Amino acid sequence: MLTRLRLKNFKSWADTGDVALRPITGFFGANSSGKSSLLHAILLLKQTSDSQDRALVLHFGNKSTPIDLGDFPSVLHGHKSGNELEMSLDWELDSALVIKDAKNADRTVVRSDSLGFSVAMGEVKERTPVRPVVKDMTYKIGDALFGMREKRSGRKKEDYELYSKTPDNPEFTFLRNVGRPRKLSPEKCYGFPDVVRAEFQNAGFLADVVLEFEKRLEQVAYLGPLRAHPERRYAWTGAQPADMGRAGEAVVDAILAAREREHKISPGFNRRRLTVEQYVAKWLKELRLIHDFRVVSVGESSQLYEVRVRRTPRSSDVLLTDVGFGVSQILPVLVLCLFVPEGSTVLLEQPEIHLHPSVQSGLADIMIDTWKRRRVQIVVESHSEHLLRRLQRRIAEEKVTTDDVGLYFCELGNKRSELRTLDLDVFGNITNWPPDFFGDEFGEIAAMTRAAERRKAQDQ
Repeated sequence: MLTRLRLKNFKSWADTGDVALRPITGFFGANSSGKSSLLHAILLLKQTSDSQDRALVLHFGNKSTPIDLGDFPSVLHGHKSGNELEMSLDWELDSALVIKDAKNADRTVVRSDSLGFSVAMGEVKERTPVRPVVKDMTYKIGDALFGMREKRSGRKKEDYELYSKTPDNPEFTFLRNVGRPRKLSPEKCYGFPDVVRAEFQNAGFLADVVLEFEKRLEQVAYLGPLRAHPERRYAWTGAQPADMGRAGEAVVDAILAAREREHKISPGFNRRRLTVEQYVAKWLKELRLIHDFRVVSVGESSQLYEVRVRRTPRSSDVLLTDVGFGVSQILPVLVLCLFVPEGSTVLLEQPEIHLHPSVQSGLADIMIDTWKRRRVQIVVESHSEHLLRRLQRRIAEEKVTTDDVGLYFCELGNKRSELRTLDLDVFGNITNWPPDFFGDEFGEIAAMTRAAERRKAQDQ
């Protein structure tokens, strides 16, 4: 599970400070306050990891990636040349990561169930377009640090050097093989080059550390704010998607893939396990959107499928395209939460778009259920007061605890975004509620009352 995020000089953020990420983390605030950028930073690392180009320091994106951030100057805070972009993430691992000393197999260099990564990047000005270059990258395993940084001699930039800091084993150091040293340089923004294994006697474990980092990023799934329109028919050729796609376009593929591999979910103790399709139908019914939901083949051996629903117990089947738009909008959110592997992290941008207020409230219950049933972490960027209020209510009802929920308010200050932690008590109250958090509700009521009194006085 992701436990911490910090960004410096990323888009509207000069410095986020350390942002604690909980099983359910919500970022709220006005438009253009920097909420989406917090999610986009994670996605930037993910799509860089997914890229086949090992020389690409950061993959800023294109039409086929979750996000497209342009280029390095576009993501620098204030677009200021000379600023260094810094990104830092921490994870809590399911099992301990163990690093053994290659020179002494009986000695453990470090053992920890926490993994951290941080990188600082500058720019190569003499190249067009301007490109990022790694200044320093560091992995943190427990209290131990392993990294690579630029090596300088006077003012002349040379290659990179490995470094380590192991408080529990201070005698550990990277041992270079005899011979003329070869130049080192990072791969992407986070990888150690293959030459490290040949150049050093005891640096082979670094490949395992990088692999663990990539696995963490593989477990990140994303759904954007604009969902694909429903279709009357869907073609499925057996694809096994990793997620729903940026706009939820792979939602039916995911349902059918889960059906084929007999992926089932427990709805509770001593209750029959349900398929993804059945669990989706259960939630849509609880949210009072529709009564029944099925994905059916249009004919024997056909690769074409239809999504059929019933609005009430007595209604006839209709296609998804023939019911309210809200069903198709919440469907990718539901399926994504049920489809991703347990232990994943799901990033959601404005999942409440086109949803009725009561369904927006239900989103909070979906998130809580997703964490409790499947240990899937949810990080959401939202404007929904109804979602927030339901989270507060569930804390008061002890359905979820303040340790499980982290809430933040983003606002644009003096040309930079600022982040405020919302303090929750055990009764779900926000004790440091920002002014006009969801607009001036009391001001609107007071103005309406004054207008009513003025009109009554005029009629007398």
